[in-house]
Amino acid sequence: MPSPAAPHLNLWKQRIGRVPESVWDQTELETLVLSDNELSEVSEQIGRLKRLRMLDLGHNRLTKVPATLADLECLTDFLYLHDNRLALLPTSLERLIKLRYLNISRNVFEVLPECVCAMASLIELRASNNGLTSLPDSIGRLSRLRELHLRDNKLKSLPESIGALRELRQIDLRGNPLTRLPADLAALPRLEKLDLRWVTTLATPAWIPDLEARGCAVYR
Repeated sequence: MPSPAAPHLNLWKQRIGRVPESVWDQTELETLVLSDNELSEVSEQIGRLKRLRMLDLGHNRLTKVPATLADLECLTDFLYLHDNRLALLPTSLERLIKLRYLNISRNVFEVLPECVCAMASLIELRASNNGLTSLPDSIGRLSRLRELHLRDNKLKSLPESIGALRELRQIDLRGNPLTRLPADLAALPRLEKLDLRWVTTLATPAWIPDLEARGCAVYR
């Protein structure tokens, strides 16, 4: 009797250049690591891997990802898309409403994709080292978000809707050309860390001492 197929496949740093078609037949997979493989594309067939909970496509050469990622209805744990050449994401990814961790750092996003703001279960969002000039008001929909990492972008301000992120514990704004922060940040009840290091364009908001007095660590 054949042994059951393994639910995990790790092809990290194999320099394969292209994902073997046989991978898409492994529909029992729960984790799939394809990072550091010089990939320039991923087949739409990835949508067949309905049991995936974690997918790592980081450290490749992707300029787009397939819309069928939205078919991964069990994708709950991690989606790594960092260190690629992505400027857009398919709108269909708004269907990933169970996903808890998303990393899109080190790409070329100028705008945070609206589909990200529809991922209602996100607990941690990493979007550092892009070209983000603003955040959409819809970021306030991420009501479960605890960590928001935005280091080294081009943000001059944050939307007032950031005040809706009542579960937020950490926000990293290092290296942004900020000129204004919404006072609603001071009212976030669980905020533990506000990182403003290497921000040289911002006059210290009057509410910062109150935030620190409450126990929030403010780095500047």
